[in-house]
Amino acid sequence: MSDPDTKTHFGFEEVPWSAKKDKVAEVFHSVASRYDLMNDVMSLGLHRLWKHFALSQTGLKPGEWALDCAGGTGDLALGLAGQVGKTGRVILSDINPSMLEQGREKLENQGVLKPIEYALIDVEALPFPDQTFDCITIGFGLRNVTDKDQALREMCRCLKPGGRLLVLEFSKPTSPLLEKIYDAYSFHLLPKLGKWIAKDEKSYQYLAESIRKHPDQATLTTMMEQAGFAKVSVHNLSAGIVALHKGYKP
Repeated sequence: MSDPDTKTHFGFEEVPWSAKKDKVAEVFHSVASRYDLMNDVMSLGLHRLWKHFALSQTGLKPGEWALDCAGGTGDLALGLAGQVGKTGRVILSDINPSMLEQGREKLENQGVLKPIEYALIDVEALPFPDQTFDCITIGFGLRNVTDKDQALREMCRCLKPGGRLLVLEFSKPTSPLLEKIYDAYSFHLLPKLGKWIAKDEKSYQYLAESIRKHPDQATLTTMMEQAGFAKVSVHNLSAGIVALHKGYKP
């Protein structure tokens, strides 16, 4: 773990390492109630296709165990539950109680009970024994983690040999022209959408900035390999606006 007195990024702002979790928590407490609506609006519904593709890559079978880290409002956990069935186990986890409660309420209102459990946990310190899960997912959450290397090591530790980690995250567009268009959208329109719909312009300004500070496809691949994952592959979605990284526990 890095020295708490060192600096890290919160969007484009430099903050003390020890302060980032609280600042990220403020963002997600603020947006939790409108998180799903904003996802649909700002992605034009594409987030549903990105998550559908991620779920197609889990390799899960009935009876297996899965952990969704930084799972928020539960979209991935819901898909995982359908894959493992009632004989399996899915844990929807998040460090933010507001987001986790949104996920629990949404899924329970849909009548989803077993096999989903809920856990308020930090992905940097997972409270599970070694080799617990067959698959771990983290969707649009890794960029908000302070110590990404530690989080990747923890997820690797908790996977069974042959288990899979799927990291679905915003990434670097593969086209320079698309990148310019995406930048214009992210820094000019997205915060305004946050202001109009979520009543929170500042949090969506942070979102745009946090995406730019997140490791690109090649860098995240290297980080996963250094954390202990093998056969790491990358699937660019929407021309690299989002990427799915998949790695195996040896």
